Amino acid sequence: MAKSGSTIKSRRGTSALFDAFSHLAGPNTQWNHTLVGWTGEIKATNELLKSPGSVSSLSSASTLSLNKLASMPLNKASAPIPIDGTTRAPPPQSHGDGLRVSKTDRQRLEKQLLRDQNGKIVPVWLMDESEDENEYAVLRDQARWRRYAEHELYTLFHYKQHEPTDGRAECKSWVDYCRMNEMFADRIVEIYNPGDIVWIHDYHLMLLPNLLRQRIPNIYIGFFLHIPFPSSEFLRCLTQRKEILTGVLGSNMVGFQSYSFSRHFSSCCTRILGFDSSSAGVDAYGAHVAVDVFPIGIDAAAVAKTAYGSRKIDAKILRIREQYAGQKIIVGRDRLDTVRGVAQKLMAFEMFLERYPQWRGKVVLIQVTSPTSVEEEKEDAGHKIANKISDLVSRINGRYGGLEYTPVFHFPQYLSRDEYYALLRVADVGLITSVRDGMNTTSLEYVVCQKDSHGPVILSEFSGTAGSLTSAIHINPWDLGGVAEAINAALLMPSGARANQHRQMYKHVVTNTIQVWCKNYLGRLLMNLTSFDQSIATPALDKVKLLNRYRKAKKRLFMFDYDGTLTPIVKDPQAAIPSDRVIRSIKTLASDPRNAVWIISGRDQAFLDEWMGHIPELGLSAEHGSFIRHPGRDDWENLTEKIDMGWQKDVMDIFQHYTERTQGSFIERKRIALTWHFRRADPEYGAFQALECKKHLESTVAKKWDVEVMNGKANLEVRPTFVNKGEIAKRLVNEYGHAVGEPPEFVLCLGDDFTDEDMFRALRASKLPSDHVFSVTVGASSKQTLAGWHLLEPADVIASIALLNGSASVACHGITA
Repeated sequence: MAKSGSTIKSRRGTSALFDAFSHLAGPNTQWNHTLVGWTGEIKATNELLKSPGSVSSLSSASTLSLNKLASMPLNKASAPIPIDGTTRAPPPQSHGDGLRVSKTDRQRLEKQLLRDQNGKIVPVWLMDESEDENEYAVLRDQARWRRYAEHELYTLFHYKQHEPTDGRAECKSWVDYCRMNEMFADRIVEIYNPGDIVWIHDYHLMLLPNLLRQRIPNIYIGFFLHIPFPSSEFLRCLTQRKEILTGVLGSNMVGFQSYSFSRHFSSCCTRILGFDSSSAGVDAYGAHVAVDVFPIGIDAAAVAKTAYGSRKIDAKILRIREQYAGQKIIVGRDRLDTVRGVAQKLMAFEMFLERYPQWRGKVVLIQVTSPTSVEEEKEDAGHKIANKISDLVSRINGRYGGLEYTPVFHFPQYLSRDEYYALLRVADVGLITSVRDGMNTTSLEYVVCQKDSHGPVILSEFSGTAGSLTSAIHINPWDLGGVAEAINAALLMPSGARANQHRQMYKHVVTNTIQVWCKNYLGRLLMNLTSFDQSIATPALDKVKLLNRYRKAKKRLFMFDYDGTLTPIVKDPQAAIPSDRVIRSIKTLASDPRNAVWIISGRDQAFLDEWMGHIPELGLSAEHGSFIRHPGRDDWENLTEKIDMGWQKDVMDIFQHYTERTQGSFIERKRIALTWHFRRADPEYGAFQALECKKHLESTVAKKWDVEVMNGKANLEVRPTFVNKGEIAKRLVNEYGHAVGEPPEFVLCLGDDFTDEDMFRALRASKLPSDHVFSVTVGASSKQTLAGWHLLEPADVIASIALLNGSASVACHGITA
């Protein structure tokens, strides 16, 4: 929006994102839409600019220009067509001590935006400080709010890296980035109503989902990234990689332009944060975050109406055809960014003229290059990109041109809307050579504008649009010879083939519009919100019920897993030692004569003796129930001493085979079981190798011996069939007896992985009253389990034990003493 006098005018253009906003705010949807956005960089009007270094005091409505959506848009990434093709970007201005915007001015603008014809708009004022109790907002160096996003994130997400620095500038811009996201969160919380859906867009606000989740735990959040998402090899180069991923994971659903971007995101969450992920989403912080693909579209009807409904455009088409009479026209339209591949396009066109001399004098390339808005590209030292493009144009025209023929016409400027559509309609070939791109809407608009001419589209396979326009001629922009060959093929394509190719692309574009994109995204978000609702989610442990039952019971039984339950999972199993708090909590619990406390672990005897053996009242079970040590005793009872252990040699040979082929994996040999660990290996490759190893074991050893192959947390374990934690749980319950008054009156069983499901299964099969048994899985509420309750992480387990011990404040848990 631009504020001129006291009037707010709509921004012209066909930006897909802004078309989506207009659609959601329109009468044809069920949504009550409010747009929350930054005002953009505010500048003083020329009449009121004071001397350099002074503060401009703005007091009237005519003194503000909100440039983000004005005729010189700062975010041209979402604006394929500028509003005013005659207006050039202004030279950088000195910020001095900044601008002061009065509270009256801010309120006046906010009232006007709330009544805007394109829907309610709530501006976010990004400011350094306020003076006189919020009377004036002080605005200094306003470009810094987007500096981190555009200098660090945009660059890295497009597979580019900076030269090493001391990191001071990055730290400063990171602080601004965090502050900007926090101010957005503040603004949204002010207007939020329960049940609202918050849809967050793009890389400037990647921390916002988690900030909102912390303030409103049950809020519904969707996030959509409009640019590519890099592989983990690139993202791990980012200093704040964990914070960025954690921020996005505050969403209920994350959307991307293509499957490869979504796959990279899920992989990064697994490799960098250690969360379980699949093609459906990521299990993080006790919740399932859905990950899906939503290729964006355009308002095809509006584009067609504008492109074919203007006499001015028809007149421009006639003039263009007269100017290039007898010549084929190849059109390219890009921003002046390195990722747009303009240099590659020009070099490929040069090779085309060299390899196919018959086209010289018969083909022209019209390349329109609009100035960039991205901070990173603006810092291009010495204008290297612009100079390189100018040199290439001069070289091609000098080598292959003459007085009567110019091969390349380069226009480094904005085009008016009429000129833009006229160019798309008159073109014989559309050429897009992005080296990395999210969704290139120019190609979609070109298809609509070619509904009569059926001009082919040559499209980079690195563009997010390539997956949508499958009938286009796909090229590798780095393969200059291949691009030259594609240009020749497009120019020679028979009319029937062109019509058939265009028909398929046109059908896709007019079917998958921006309206359909909005409907699909929000529909899928609502579906995910219901899919992972209480119907299948394991409820959080009811601590009120737990404490009340505990206090009433005189005979209590506790069964704890160790790894992942009492201590977090770590890459080195030997490093998973219990903290002082864990030991104190367990010791206090076991010291109560009414409590029978057992640790039932897959660990061997030596480990449990070393770290837990000093608590005499504690019962221990090692190797999933193969050995037990009763409270008050030092000796271990071997429950498997009569079993034939000949199977171990066969298993060791297979484990060794996969260890040699899986970097970072290792074998743990216990007295009864054998475990193959891959938690130090690449997560995806380790999981794949574990699956192959399990198939191998089940088709050989498991058929020959009475053993079972068990999946654990980043490990694979082979053990005798009758040895499992369920047998120990059953044995401990039975030791109390079955007569009236004998069974335990309170049972708390906690575990986190597949092996602990045997305990939950045994408790379900017991005859104990259901309200006396608390089977609790540690992890996400969405995972499949036989447990009746869940806790998020080991810290919650220890907090629950502390609650029973009376060492935690009951008020913290909302419980009345």
